[in-house]
Amino acid sequence: MRFLPDSREPTVAIVGFGYVGCCLGVTLAGQGLHVTGIDRDARLIAQLEEGRCHISEPGLAEALTGLRGTSRLTFSTGYDAIESADVIVIAVGTPIGEDRSLVTRQLEEVCAELAPRLRRGHLVVLKSTVAPGTTRGLVRPLLEAGGLVQGDDFGLVFCPERLSEGNALSELRALPIIVGGCDPESTHSATEFWKRALDVPAWEYTSPEVAEIVKLADNWWIDHNIALANDLARLCDAFQVDVLEVIGGANSLPKGGGHVNILLPSVGVGGYCLTKDPWITWNAARQHGVRLRTVETVRAVNDAMPGYTHETIRAELARAGRHPDGAKVAVLGAAFKNNTGDLRSTPVKPVVDGLLAAGVTVSLHDPLADAAELRALTGVEPSASLEEAVTGAHCLAVLAGHEPFQQLDFAALRERVSMPCLIFDGRAYYPQETIEHVRRLGFGYRGIGR
Repeated sequence: MRFLPDSREPTVAIVGFGYVGCCLGVTLAGQGLHVTGIDRDARLIAQLEEGRCHISEPGLAEALTGLRGTSRLTFSTGYDAIESADVIVIAVGTPIGEDRSLVTRQLEEVCAELAPRLRRGHLVVLKSTVAPGTTRGLVRPLLEAGGLVQGDDFGLVFCPERLSEGNALSELRALPIIVGGCDPESTHSATEFWKRALDVPAWEYTSPEVAEIVKLADNWWIDHNIALANDLARLCDAFQVDVLEVIGGANSLPKGGGHVNILLPSVGVGGYCLTKDPWITWNAARQHGVRLRTVETVRAVNDAMPGYTHETIRAELARAGRHPDGAKVAVLGAAFKNNTGDLRSTPVKPVVDGLLAAGVTVSLHDPLADAAELRALTGVEPSASLEEAVTGAHCLAVLAGHEPFQQLDFAALRERVSMPCLIFDGRAYYPQETIEHVRRLGFGYRGIGR
């Protein structure tokens, strides 16, 4: 392989040690490779060197601790390790601006640092999510500014990150890697790298543009599917049927190579990817004269769900005779995804904002989220315990279905809340047995489409 050493295991430098870079770097080091994590955040690097994990991902902190003090995983705020590495992975953030276009400033800064340090034989792997054409049209010329020629002197591929938060480490060792190189030798070298490093299959494609669009298509599809579920939930509300029963029946239909697969409705879509990647796709298409109307519609549907949620809670409280000024809602769970503490673009924030704006008193408890981050995000002082949060509440709004909230002792909670109390199920998806149980206890129940 022109861009991969044949006689030894490749060494790796990962630029950007956030969520993707950290999960990948720790996994590769755990597989026996020598990895250097590079990040401009000196505080982050100091934490990593001390063995402290800044990311809440199952198994990651333990794996990082196990690698502390070994030569397999080292860290730096500088780029000196680039020259001795064989494979350079770029995993920096690529947000969108107010006009919904891709912000490539950080990516460009990294390329400017890499260009003068590239040597013959380097393989550069871009994992940051980008618009179609970015690898070939932006990254390649920036790297070639150092004097080397892509394809002759160094390899360049796009290999998108497709990890699901909460399952990242297991998926890194199982999911197929998408490989789209700027030339055949780059593609083949990257495929061999992933095979040797993680022993996972790699799907080779003819260009980086294909791989770039694969990544965007995945998140475009997920966003669309959730929007379908959310609209379906609102339809089921109108007819007073359980959306989960409808989804279960609909998903029994064979179609294509599998079955209909409608996902679950919720209080809204959050996180770093689903809220921006469809807009990256939309903006790239717009620049080429194509209007993606489905992206516009789907984003509007999903962005409307927090408003639908707080309006539904207020309507249920009013039906029970509770005026907003005298009502207390205990929000249980603030993360954008169940069983994580990740607050990035969480749809729970606009729900809290809407309740507060209506005059509702809001308490807030999320055992997985950082209390300081939660306070800064919502302006609400988080309750130290579940018992503190629910005391005197007229509504328990379960807006993240963390495992502790799946096992709530509603009989005990009945002694702390203000009865009759509403249980609003935003993402716990309680089974019918639980719903019947809480109603026998005197609680009201309302869910998204339930």
